[in-house]
Amino acid sequence: MQTLFEVRKIEEDDRKEAILGMISDKYCREILEVTMDKPKSAMEISSERKIPISTVYRRLQSLHDNKLLGISGTISADGKKYFLYKSKAKAISTSFNSGTIEIQITPNTLVES
Repeated sequence: MQTLFEVRKIEEDDRKEAILGMISDKYCREILEVTMDKPKSAMEISSERKIPISTVYRRLQSLHDNKLLGISGTISADGKKYFLYKSKAKAISTSFNSGTIEIQITPNTLVES
């Protein structure tokens, strides 16, 4: 079975700059990678990738603000909020041609089992 991905082209210059900044940041790339196949909590991301928790939270907020990360949450039996983060991007392609930056995002369409 062949799966076709709808590639989204980013048009807004501000968003292009933000995405370029995030993919140049090693922590943002690690967070996107570790959350690509399965949603993870901030603590799981921090412990798996050895990233300080404060850094994880800052990068999670930035990735979410720029629509590269989805958030789902639940409330535990004792009333604590529990958030899971999942990458919305399977791949990000960039090109620079004659002074123009093009960015294309392939959505992460994996369905959890």
